[in-house]
Amino acid sequence: MKTKLLIEPHIHGCFGVDFNKAKVTEVLDVARKLLLQGVGGFFPTLVTDSIDNIRRQIDIIKQASQEQTFDCAKILGIHLEGIFINPEKKGIHNEKHFKKLTISNYKKIENDFIKIVTLAPELDVDLIEYLKEKGVKVQAGHCIGSDLSKCDGATHLYNAMKGISHREGSTALSALLDDNIYTEVIADGVHLSDEILDLTFRTKPVDKIILISDALPITYSDLKETVFADSKIYYDGIKATSKDGTIAGSTTLVPEIVKILGQKGMFHPQFIDNTYNYLGIDYLGDIEWDEDFNIISVSTLQTY
Repeated sequence: MKTKLLIEPHIHGCFGVDFNKAKVTEVLDVARKLLLQGVGGFFPTLVTDSIDNIRRQIDIIKQASQEQTFDCAKILGIHLEGIFINPEKKGIHNEKHFKKLTISNYKKIENDFIKIVTLAPELDVDLIEYLKEKGVKVQAGHCIGSDLSKCDGATHLYNAMKGISHREGSTALSALLDDNIYTEVIADGVHLSDEILDLTFRTKPVDKIILISDALPITYSDLKETVFADSKIYYDGIKATSKDGTIAGSTTLVPEIVKILGQKGMFHPQFIDNTYNYLGIDYLGDIEWDEDFNIISVSTLQTY
């Protein structure tokens, strides 16, 4: 089977590198390693942090994108996940850094390299319309609201959002039923059960599902613990959690997720095209897979 190179639209780091702390050289090192894994492009994702650190890391990631060479997965922009989310669904995010959803607060970190923003739409003051005018994708995440009419997508469906109830509306239910909403899905075998994936794939149009890793810095490294989003994270070989057991993110990458889904008979090639279509990404190259969803070869058209 041949598919396009994969895209990582939601990735906090891997190979021991944390995008909230990384240097330019470390971002580039991740980019090179990702391409070898079959990832053609990615959106380094910044978790909740201080305004000063977010601004610094945006500049670092943008500089790395300007120094890339042909042997790198393309740095396509930044996904900002945090500071504009709901404390009720904060996960491991540090709420001391949260800000009101206002244009003035966004302008404190605004940069043309921010392409995706995860936020809580129910707390919006005047930010969503501003982001959409700027061409930034707005995704509902770490939230409880059911009105997603102004959103382009939903961040890691079911996780860190108000779940499905048979008596009232919720974020997850709206994201599942609204055919205009793209939905990120972490199909790593930890974040979502096979049953909920089956329900999602039966309910959601196949062209609106986005595979993401939500990978942590601990992914594909020798680390068994690390500090992420101001919290100590522990990896037991299966999942990464905070001390209280809150799942912090994934320890897989999208190529491995494709393999997991493929071996369960749940993968559809359209899932890969969806990310390209949603984010307006040009063709980057191809992957050849064997019948067990192992990568045979990677070909790229990367130019910088």
